[in-house]
Parts: sequence; structure tokens; C-alpha cells
Amino acid sequence: MPNHYQIILCTCPNKDSAEKIAHSLINARLAACVNIISGVTSVYLWQETIESAQEHLLLIKACQSHYQKIELLIKEHHSYELPEIVAVSIENGLPEYLRWIDSCHS
Repeated sequence: MPNHYQIILCTCPNKDSAEKIAHSLINARLAACVNIISGVTSVYLWQETIESAQEHLLLIKACQSHYQKIELLIKEHHSYELPEIVAVSIENGLPEYLRWIDSCHS
């Protein structure tokens, strides 16, 4: 099923906020799995200044039909003025894994 699944990327300022968002997404059954990758260094332009920050990256695996609810939940729980929320379509994957993603949603 091409374009039915997605990975949403979201950076968080610390482990606690990353875990809070991850648990909220799983508890709401909006995502099947959220990986938290620690020790990500982000370099970015913010308000005309080059910034650098240590962050935690969320890899959120979900069905595309849940994107809007996922976006709203992240914005509600995120401390950043402008959180990174970027969705990437999953074009191919192990069929059994993709079916598992389906089984985790309400």
C-alpha cells in the first residue's frame, strides 16, 4: 500500500518532553511506534541567527490518515514556538510490519 504509511520527524529539547510526546501518541493510538534518538545536534537559522542545540529526535510511525491529529497533539505538548513536524511517506516496507502499524490504530 504505497503512500498509506508515514514517518513523522519531530525534534524535542530534552528527553522528558520527547518521552511525554511519544507516550501521548501511543496512548492515543495515533502511532504504532515512536523511536527516540538522543544526542542529535541541530544547526539551524532562527530569527536571523545561526543556532546549535542538542535535541532528541522522534521517529513516529503511523498511518497517513492520522497526520492531522498527530500534528495537533505534538503542538499541544511541545515547548517550541515552532516545532519541527515533517512527514515522509513510506513507499515500501516489510508487509507484516506495515500491517502491524495498521493494527495499532484505533
